[in-house]
Amino acid sequence: MSKALERGRELTKKLNPELETILKERYDDLLPDFAESLIEWAYGRHYSRPGLDMKTRQLCTIAALTALGGQTAPQLKINIEHTLAAGASRREIVEAIWQMAVYGGLPAAINGLNAARDVFDQQGQPT
Repeated sequence: MSKALERGRELTKKLNPELETILKERYDDLLPDFAESLIEWAYGRHYSRPGLDMKTRQLCTIAALTALGGQTAPQLKINIEHTLAAGASRREIVEAIWQMAVYGGLPAAINGLNAARDVFDQQGQPT
């Protein structure tokens, strides 16, 4: 097992312990080893890099997914969950999304706010 895969698995245990299993069940029949590759590359090589704390890195991810638009809603919701797990407040998440109204447009920001509302409601956090 590579060091990056080990780092990725350790990180996802903190953010979303079921992520690799969910990805494996969803995609590995279409693309063998997809789940392991994503955990190794995205989490073991990128998210675990030094230079930014995890909360900041996750807020950046939310901003990027918001600016990309509504087609990213499933990934945005998962990363909102990860950002909460990394210690960000609901307010920080909403502000990161709202900041993207300038760069991705109001429709993208509204889609992002809708994704946040869904996650907050699902987790029983008041909106």
